[in-house]
Amino acid sequence: MADKAATPHHAGHRDRLRARFARAGGDALADYELLELFLFRSIPQKDIKPLAKDLIAKFGDLGGVTAASIEKLCEVKGVGEATAIDLKLLHAASARMALEGALDKPVISSWSSLITYCRTAMQHEPVEQFRVLFLDKKNRLMADEVISKGTVDQAPVYPREVVKRALAVEASAIILVHNHPSGDVTPSAADVEITKTIVDASKPFNIVVHDHLIIGRQTTASFKSLGLL
Repeated sequence: MADKAATPHHAGHRDRLRARFARAGGDALADYELLELFLFRSIPQKDIKPLAKDLIAKFGDLGGVTAASIEKLCEVKGVGEATAIDLKLLHAASARMALEGALDKPVISSWSSLITYCRTAMQHEPVEQFRVLFLDKKNRLMADEVISKGTVDQAPVYPREVVKRALAVEASAIILVHNHPSGDVTPSAADVEITKTIVDASKPFNIVVHDHLIIGRQTTASFKSLGLL
């Protein structure tokens, strides 16, 4: 009886959860259970089911947890800096894998992969972020850069800087992307105006603006599909 009392009650739970994952894969597990599995190595000797549930409750879903800043993650009781860095590593790896699905491929044939990458990278950003995707002459994705970050509802964008970067990387075309932390992907008057300004600034250099995407928590809007470009 003494041995049983000395065994942590969560030890068997960890083994059972691992076995479920090995048997049925990630689709058989809830978000908090997948998070538990990931955190087992970060926090090896503690029942972390309550912590996993607290993280999901605070940040909304698994993507929201990994996209949260280190500072915000550390505000949750039980999360130290090392654990927060591990979670950020998961987000970075997810974004990198999503990017690999679109990199060096014509955007027409890899459009869904491109959207997946943009959503993985930006949909949970708490402030507005403006990103530019640079394409070569064959419309293959060469690179992307975050041009600016701002407040919850605004990121300052300078058209000349966008064009300057496109020329520097020898891009023939660009796709503009920014997120709306509010979740509403309806283009604002400012969104429409900055797009027009960038298009006009790019024309003398034969740089084509293919689209402007707005990333929300649940959906994505395309200026081209909306007839705004």
